[in-house]
Amino acid sequence: MDFKIKTAVLLIVLAITSCFGQKTKEKNKPNVILIYADDLGRGLLSHEGQKIIKTPNIDNLAKEGMRFENAYGAMLCAPARASLITGYHDVHGDRWKITSGNAYANISTGKMDQDEIALKLNNQLGETAASEVFLAEIFKNSGYKTAEIGKLEWGFSATDKQMKRHGWDYYYGYLDHQRCHGFYPPFLFENGNLVEIKGNTRINSGKSRELETAETYNERWNMEGKSVYSQNLFLEKIIGFINENKDRPFFLYHPTQLPHGPVAIPEVHKEFVNDDRLTQIEKEYASMVKMLDDHVGIIMNELKTLGIDDNTIVVFTSDNGHEIYYSQEGRILKPVRNMTSGEFFDDINTKFYSEIGGDVFDGNDGMAGIKRSNWEGGVRVPLLVRWPGKIQPGTTSNTLVANYDFMATMADLLEYNTLEGKDGVSYLPELLGHQGKTQEYVVYSSFLGPAIVTHDGWKLRYFAAKDIFQLYFLPNDYREENNIILGNGEKAKELERILTEECNGDLNNGWFTYGRNILPAIKL
Repeated sequence: MDFKIKTAVLLIVLAITSCFGQKTKEKNKPNVILIYADDLGRGLLSHEGQKIIKTPNIDNLAKEGMRFENAYGAMLCAPARASLITGYHDVHGDRWKITSGNAYANISTGKMDQDEIALKLNNQLGETAASEVFLAEIFKNSGYKTAEIGKLEWGFSATDKQMKRHGWDYYYGYLDHQRCHGFYPPFLFENGNLVEIKGNTRINSGKSRELETAETYNERWNMEGKSVYSQNLFLEKIIGFINENKDRPFFLYHPTQLPHGPVAIPEVHKEFVNDDRLTQIEKEYASMVKMLDDHVGIIMNELKTLGIDDNTIVVFTSDNGHEIYYSQEGRILKPVRNMTSGEFFDDINTKFYSEIGGDVFDGNDGMAGIKRSNWEGGVRVPLLVRWPGKIQPGTTSNTLVANYDFMATMADLLEYNTLEGKDGVSYLPELLGHQGKTQEYVVYSSFLGPAIVTHDGWKLRYFAAKDIFQLYFLPNDYREENNIILGNGEKAKELERILTEECNGDLNNGWFTYGRNILPAIKL
């Protein structure tokens, strides 16, 4: 054979081998699915002790993977989601801007079109630094197909420009947080295109009032203009995306609306129809949690049917702690209060506990407080990670982790080495049963003020309105009943110094208020 022909043949063989090797390498990369529940206190899951709602599919993730005992989200949806996709904690005060909600209602009212809304929002937000890295970008730059399907990804109103900048190849769902509070949207967005949902005609997406009365019940179950339930649309798109990308590595982020209120469900689940322990609205709320569990089961079954289950990491967590969406006079009220005395909690000497607040579900798992607070019930969340053959089934980790650690963990998984300046620490070694660096402490903001929790269980919370610090030792005080700052002044001073540094020198950066932390609503 001629030398030139031999060389050409060799080059072709090398190219084919290289291409095959690259495809094999890509195929061996694990898929990652992140299911991000909304306002799901960990006490709502039956493997955490929930007595009324059975969640077998989510429980299986714990049985077949790793459950984290000390996992922290944030106290509210917008900072939680921003932390998740940026890798920063939420007490800096200057890492992101949060837009106001309800911007896209202007389309339904005819006041502005989509382009006008996006222009105004983008002008408010300004340009993102070219050096900034987002969660989806890490996957995209590592050869993954990325998708976000479900609730809003950023702020309270987002834009197509943002979504693309953050690294999403595909997205489907809401771009407006306030419209997420209804489950029957007249339109959603798919890769920047407005998609009308036939049969859904309510401008407010079918949102109803929260306090249960006869009028509220009738409003909630008046199905005129409410034909298609958004979570069912999301499930359909999720299954479609998984099927379309089964032969290549993908990252799928599903921020579900469930079980955020106001309560809305197409029908009461059969398990609760005749449950005399529950009021009607509690039955409907329980059905929302049950639907979330059912959908987790459908997703897991699809992975097994397609033969990609063993090569898929499934992560289940929530944005923040428990919230009450089933208030009813004489049962439980919102804002929450002591149902015996009728008094509001002062969040210094008195605080919400399920048994005195009337929460039949004990959604915060016996902890103090709920969403928006810096008590444990407002920020501690479920975290389950399943990866067959890699994560030891049925294990519980006491390692301290935060939602802003997820980006660092995924970067570690993908050997993405250009992640700098972030607050997260990878817990990949923990998942794989190895020793690794862990968080010394986590910090988070709240409507009451910031707090810090250390790896060995010390917690300092700041009540900003009264300029008060309180100190707790969680291993001996799960319910935060004993403020031990007296007698532990040195420990309190040490934690105050660290917390202040993390707040960029100003503790007010961890005191979340709508006026300080959210941009004004866009104007006509």
